[in-house]
Order: sequence, then structure tokens, then C-alpha cells
Amino acid sequence: MTSAARRHGRTAVAWALAVGGVVVVASAMPWLSGDDPALRIFRARFGERPATPQALDAIREDLNLAANPIEGAVGWLVGLTHGDLGTSWVSGRAFGSTIKDAWLVSLSLAGVATLVSLGLAILLVGPGLLRVARGLDAGSPRTTAVFAVLASIPTMVLAIALIALVAVRWRLLPALGWQDPVDAILPTVALALPMSGILARVLTSAIRTTASEEWLFTWRANGFRPQRLITAVAHRALAVAIPQAFLIIAGTIGAAVLIEEIFAIPGLGRLALQAGLAQDVPVVQGALALLVATGLVLGVLGIVSHRALLGPTLRAGHGSALAVGQRRRNRNRRLVAVLAGILTLVIVGGAFRSAGINLDGGQFRPPSWTAPMGTDALGRDVWARLSQGSLVTIGLAVLCTAICLGLGAIIGLANSRNRPGIADVLNAVPPIFMGIIMAAVLGAGLTTATVAVCAVGWIPIAVHARTLGSEIRATGFYQAGRLSGGGRWWMLSRHLVPMALPPLTQHALIRLPHMALALTSLSFLGIGAPHDSPEWGKVLAESAVHLERAPWITAAPALGLVALGLLATFAGEDAT
Repeated sequence: MTSAARRHGRTAVAWALAVGGVVVVASAMPWLSGDDPALRIFRARFGERPATPQALDAIREDLNLAANPIEGAVGWLVGLTHGDLGTSWVSGRAFGSTIKDAWLVSLSLAGVATLVSLGLAILLVGPGLLRVARGLDAGSPRTTAVFAVLASIPTMVLAIALIALVAVRWRLLPALGWQDPVDAILPTVALALPMSGILARVLTSAIRTTASEEWLFTWRANGFRPQRLITAVAHRALAVAIPQAFLIIAGTIGAAVLIEEIFAIPGLGRLALQAGLAQDVPVVQGALALLVATGLVLGVLGIVSHRALLGPTLRAGHGSALAVGQRRRNRNRRLVAVLAGILTLVIVGGAFRSAGINLDGGQFRPPSWTAPMGTDALGRDVWARLSQGSLVTIGLAVLCTAICLGLGAIIGLANSRNRPGIADVLNAVPPIFMGIIMAAVLGAGLTTATVAVCAVGWIPIAVHARTLGSEIRATGFYQAGRLSGGGRWWMLSRHLVPMALPPLTQHALIRLPHMALALTSLSFLGIGAPHDSPEWGKVLAESAVHLERAPWITAAPALGLVALGLLATFAGEDAT
């Protein structure tokens, strides 16, 4: 057997193991909570009515429920091979055609939104390419702030604001539905604007990395024309950014649940959300199967595109100059300190204010000297509630980010063969959708939301680490170290980790506000924090109905998330 055949065989085994693990867990979902599936179906259909043995037996016979997890998993897998996704626990009818139609709707929305966001991102980073061609830095504090603000805008706030202004007040576009092409404009804008900030940030980071490589200095010294330099830098930067772009496309299909719910779009995310809240596990299983299949296809496309763009470079032993590029420290230290100081003062200042209910004329008071951020529908001080909620939102986001950085770096850098793995299987399951899955199995709650965010939040960092690791291993000095007798763990601890950790830390810091956004989104959908919690997502959900009357209630947590995004982005800049 040739080396190429062995390599392809190992890749096929890796794919099979990764897919098999996810499929086995998905097929056993009805039993993961430890409850009798028949009892859960009865609760989904009849609420808290007493469940008699006769009623449970009738449900088992009607739906042909398996007696144990193994039998149920085998039956679900056999049906899946024939295109049978199962029968709804709530309606008692097959839902295969319904869920496929919903998947096509979500795929269309995600595809259009990704194309728009990619076009916006290219426009945003265009000036950076011109500066690199002249020997200048690709970014500036101003452009970094723009990227951070775009990426940190809460999608639900942007969507509700677009409906209130464009659809309701100005009557320019429809607010709800999915019938005509014009119905896709507002949902696409709500999805594309935050995504453009993420893509622009990834592209700028890749451009900066490429700009520090020695070959670019040589080309510039030999008088290469700026157009040639721009083309070469863009080519290398896209090679790093393309896998992330495919990851974003896949994740958007599931993450669009917020947009689909707000705009009443009959997509896969909205269908899965309704099923998850109703404990209709088979529908969530079917949605997960489609998302995993989508993730597999897009994961392969990401790997293939990366190898196609950098194949000759990698084979020639000219990897990324991440290790030899000069680090740019302390560029934003003062700005980071100012932002951190302002955010800390706001949080600490609100901690000394009372968040008590005041129904004696204190509701919906606009900002004033006595209530600098106004009051809410129950007369509670918005500043005090913002401070209380920050401990939950920011604290959990920091915890999730640290966990995901460690897991992502270890798993990504350990993949020395750049083979597919569990990350490529789960890359289409965003935190919001994972929250729906866990809520269907374990029930809603802040713990469920936190575990869901951590369960998939490491994947983008692992994909980035795998891409960086393949380029670092292709550098001349790394290959020289291996030829000199450096073992795998020696090279990993002395070369790979020190070289890849700065950009991965930057990536993790950039992901911090997205962790917070994922937690707030789950609370907004009713999966995370409980009712009347000061957690920022729950505050956004409860204040959405009062947006026109009292916009300051929504503005406080929304601006808090944007400020967190700015702080994390500039801190990430300082970490590289």
C-alpha cells in the first residue's frame, strides 16, 4: 500500500470515528435525560396531567418506541439510512419533508448573508491591503474599533431596531415572513452586519501575519509593484481566512434561529427552537442530523480550499512567518486601560444603587440625575440591573473563553496530520443550536446554556490552531528542528505552542464578546437565565416590547456588550 493510500485510509477512519461518535449520541438523545421517553411525550402533549400506565403504553404502541437506548439508537440509524428522520412526539406525524424545507430556507438565508458579509468585509479591509503594500500596518485603532463594534452588535437588538425603524416607522420593507425576495432584505442585513465585523477582523489578522513574513520585505526591496504585493498578500491572507469563512457559513445556518424567530421565517433554527421548548426530541434529532451533514461538507471544503491556496507553499517548506514576525506589544495599552476603567466604573457604580421595584410612578422614567440610565417597566434602576447582570454575563463569558482556548489549542495543535475530526463534524452546530439540543434533553437553565456554549465554542479556535500548526510545521526552522532529533512533544512545547499561542489568544479574546452574545441569545430565547433575571440577554428579551417607549432599557445591555467587544478586541491586539 502506498503512503498516499495509507494517508487517505487514516483520514477516512478519522472521519468515520468523528461522525460515528456524534451519530451515536444523537440517536440516544431521547434517553440521555434518564426519563422514560413515553412520559416525556405525554408531558409534551398534555402538560402536567396525570400519566397513567395505560396512556404511556398507548404512546409506546402508537409511536413504536424502543424499549432501551440501544434498540432506539439502532432503529433511528436504520431509518436515517432510508431518509426517515422520525416521527414528531407532539404531532405524531412524520416531519421529514417539513424539516428539509426548513433546512433549505435556512441555507438560503445563511448563504446570502455570508456573501453580503464577505463583500462588506473585503471593502473594510481594502485600505489595510493598500497600507501593507506601502510598508505600513494593516490596521489602525479606528478600523479595529469599527470591526469590534460591528462584531459585537447584539443580533436581536439590530433585528428589532430594523423592524421598528425600516418596517414599522418608515414602511419601506416588510417586517415578517418569507414569501418574496424582498422579505430577505432585513434578515440578511441583521445577519450580515455582525458577520462582516468578524470576517474583517479575521482577514486583518491574517494580513498582518502575512505582512511580517520575510519574503514580502524581499519583494518590496526588489521593487515589486504595489498591485503585485497586494495580490500576493491577499492570496496568503485568504488561505488562513477561508476555513474560518466556511465555519461561519455552517454556523450561521443554526445560529440564524434568532433572526428566524424575530422575523417569523420558517427555517431550521426556528423549527428546532419550537421543538426544543416543547421537548419534541425527534425533531431536534433530525435538525442535528442535517446540520452535521452540512458541517461535514463545509468542513471538507474549508480544508480543501486551504490546501489548494497554500499547497505549493506548504510543499516547498515556506510556512507562515508567525514565529519570526515581530510582536507588536503595548500598542493599545492606554486604550485598553481606559476602556477597562470605564466598564469597571459603570459596573461598580451600579452595584451601590438599589434595584428595588417602584410601582408608585417610577416606571419608564427616562435618564435623569436621580436615575442616570432610567428605570424599567417595574420602576427598577437600569444602572443597578446592568451592574448585577454583568457579573453573570461577563463572568460566564470569561470562564467559557478560557475553557475554549485551552481545549481548542490542545486539540488543534495536536492534529499534526491536519486530518478531519470532531471539530469538522460539529462546526455547523453553533452555541445557540447546541443550547436548543441540551434544553430538549436536560431542560432550560443557565447551566445548560453555559455548557452548550463551551461544548462548541472551542471549535473555531481548534480550526484556527490546526491551520496555524500546519503552516508552522512547514517552516524551515521547524523542519530543521525535527531533523535535529526534536521529538513530537518537544517541538509542540518549545515551538508550536509559543508560536501559535499569541494569535490564538488574540482569537480567544475576540471570541469573548461572542461568548457573551451566545449566552445572552440563549437567555433571549428562553433557554438560559430564568425570568426576571438581570442577565443581559434576559433584560434584552423583556425590554424588546418597550423599545419604542423606553429605548434606554434596551440600550444599556446592548452598549455593555459593544463595550465588552471593544475591550476584548483591543486587548487581543495587545496580546500579539
